Amino acid sequence: MSLPERQSATYEDLLKVPDTKIAEIIDGELIVSPRPGIPHAIVASGLGGDLGPPFQRGRGGPGGWWILFEPELHLGYHILVPDLAGWRRERMPVVPADAFVTLPPDWICEVVSESSRRIDRIRKLPIYASFEVKHAWLIEPESQTLEVYRLENKHWALVATFEGDAEVRAEPFDAIMLELKLLWDRGEVKG
Repeated sequence: MSLPERQSATYEDLLKVPDTKIAEIIDGELIVSPRPGIPHAIVASGLGGDLGPPFQRGRGGPGGWWILFEPELHLGYHILVPDLAGWRRERMPVVPADAFVTLPPDWICEVVSESSRRIDRIRKLPIYASFEVKHAWLIEPESQTLEVYRLENKHWALVATFEGDAEVRAEPFDAIMLELKLLWDRGEVKG
């Protein structure tokens, strides 16, 4: 006895997911995840706050980018929601008015948690590579690490790994110094 063929999820299926969840379609499968925890949100917000002024606004940096928080990406039949994504303005001079973007970004950042690790690393990274996203960052708040990847010959090459309280320059945003300790800061008393 053969199993019935699984139906691919549709955009209508995704729209039925409550706003309290994050919904993506990967290889035809609807993936529903809880909203990120506060440590995750602190890292994503902090990084967006660090990159926005110099790269999106041109204050203290070169400008020339759009940096978006949790954009909905429609890449072929996949619908992905990275924590942050960036487009060079030369490729996307105007941000679309739609609720989603079909142009693959130049950079994505996934803030990886225990529950998202498999999806972010094994399922989403290859899709980003197949759509020629040039740069990817994986940040793990729990281990306080930043992994920087560059697309080379349609495969991800690990460029650098940073951890802890390091001050780093990480491509494609190496025009500024990032203080990683600020990403992990939750106002904890140390001693």
